Amino acid sequence: MKKTSFVVAGVIAVVFLVQASTLAQELKKLSLDDVSSIGLTIQNDAGIKTEGKASIKITTVWPTTICLSEVSGLDIEESKLVFKAKVKTELEGEAFLEMWVQVGGGQYFSKGLNDPAKGKSDWKTIQTPFMFQKGQKPDKVTLNIVINGKGTVWVDDIVLSKESLK
Repeated sequence: MKKTSFVVAGVIAVVFLVQASTLAQELKKLSLDDVSSIGLTIQNDAGIKTEGKASIKITTVWPTTICLSEVSGLDIEESKLVFKAKVKTELEGEAFLEMWVQVGGGQYFSKGLNDPAKGKSDWKTIQTPFMFQKGQKPDKVTLNIVINGKGTVWVDDIVLSKESLK
């Protein structure tokens, strides 16, 4: 009797799900025919830079996170990994660096919330550290910039360095 009840309940649930999906009301259709509809542009800017031939210019109309790089094969253990970048902003809000580290199957992060770039600022070095204890080695490190607000952020001179814990 119990098995029959489960089968009947399953059939009723499927009927309700099918009916619910046919009753769904489309609220808005988002077209990606025009890339400006996503409110984000990323481009090189040869006119505004601190080193090399250009910086990365990010313009957004809402908060966003941009992956700047993924790094693997780092020989680091019992050290501090520091992600630094030079950032210039024309923002209604702030921008900071974020580092995701994959270690032994787990994912951990560090966010540079202590000293973000804010508002309208000239070039500023911002950073975020990650501490590795003995026996911890990163499989992969993801380097992001988080923009909490709207406006333009330039990123240049990205450096990943290893420092002693002492």
